[in-house]
Amino acid sequence: MNGPDFSFEKGCLEEGFRVIAGVDEVGRGPLAGPVTAAAVILDPEAIPLGLNDSKALSATKRERLYEEICAGSQISVVHVSVEEIDRLNILHASLKAMRLALQGLGDHVDMALIDGNKIPTDLPHAAQAIVKGDARSLSIAAASIVAKTVRDRLMCELERECPGYGWCKNAGYPTKAHLEALEALGVSTHHRRSFKPVYNILYQEN
Repeated sequence: MNGPDFSFEKGCLEEGFRVIAGVDEVGRGPLAGPVTAAAVILDPEAIPLGLNDSKALSATKRERLYEEICAGSQISVVHVSVEEIDRLNILHASLKAMRLALQGLGDHVDMALIDGNKIPTDLPHAAQAIVKGDARSLSIAAASIVAKTVRDRLMCELERECPGYGWCKNAGYPTKAHLEALEALGVSTHHRRSFKPVYNILYQEN
């Protein structure tokens, strides 16, 4: 696979859409921290070279591309909290994050390209869901880089607040070290109580 390109965006422009945003979220799988979504409107004349699915990039390359995206694009990033994840469930929290990220770009967006197979409800404009979109659309790839970079930085901040869980390395995902720390240290305020490993520790005495 050659990586993402601008063909989805070109198709939308040919259909008459003027302002196209790529949208992606990160953080569905972690046991701790928010789910984060980013929406990005690329400048077609100044697309950073090397955009790709954030998971396919090294941290160093992601950081460089993040700075380039921020310098030349319109971006909006939203976190949906642990409390909201536990209340809504992770799917609905992720869709809410994407909807709010799009709202953050203002009302001039008229088409959203969304990673995955579901479109958030109540969007005031057209939208297209693209499975594996972060590896197929440059706008979604840019959004994936922004969302992951911002969330990873946040998890490092939360690790300073709650040391011991290794969030700077695992970003809250259920690695062996994180699960062992969860058993040893207990549940922090930033853990998702509806997620099974956390729930089991909270209620193992009952």
